[in-house]
Amino acid sequence: MSIVHVPAESFDGDLVRTPSGVLLPADIDPFHRRLHRIAPDGLVGQTTQTPGMRRLEAVSGKTVGARNLWMGQTHVPGATASANHHHGASETAIFVVSGTPAFVFLDLESEDPVETRLQAGPGDYIFVPPYVPHREENPDPEVEAVVVIARTTQEAIVVNLDALDWSQVRAG
Repeated sequence: MSIVHVPAESFDGDLVRTPSGVLLPADIDPFHRRLHRIAPDGLVGQTTQTPGMRRLEAVSGKTVGARNLWMGQTHVPGATASANHHHGASETAIFVVSGTPAFVFLDLESEDPVETRLQAGPGDYIFVPPYVPHREENPDPEVEAVVVIARTTQEAIVVNLDALDWSQVRAG
C-alpha cells in the first residue's frame, strides 16, 4: 500500500487553522487531533462486568473519545471461572499477558455440541467472533490470569448468559 501526500491547497473540503497555524479538515475536532496516553492508574473499572472476572477499561468512547474501538484488561483470579457470556456484534481480540487462562466455548461443527477448551499462555492471541457464547477459566490456583482485550465497538458489550449455549443469543 502506498501513501500519498495531498497538499492542503488541493483539499476539496472546508479547512480550519489551529492556534499553531496548521490547516486541518474542519470535521476533525480538537479532541481527535492528538494521541492519548492511558497509564495503569487511569484504567476505569466502571464497565460491564461478568462474575468471576474484573474488566478495566483503557481505550473507549468514555475514556478517549474512541468511535470504533474498545480496549482494556481482564483479570481472572486463580482457580476461578467467569460466568458464561458473549460480546454482541463486537469482534474481540485477546492477548494473554500472564497466567494460563482457558477459553471455553461449544464447538457446533460435530453431530453433538462439544464443550471445547483453548488453553493459552503468555504471548498467545485468541479471537472471539461476534455473539459466540464463551467463558474464561483460570485453572492455576496461584497465578492471576491477565489479558488485554480489543473490541470493534467503542464500548464493552457484555451479555451474561445462564448457560454456555446459544439459547439466549439474539443477534442484532
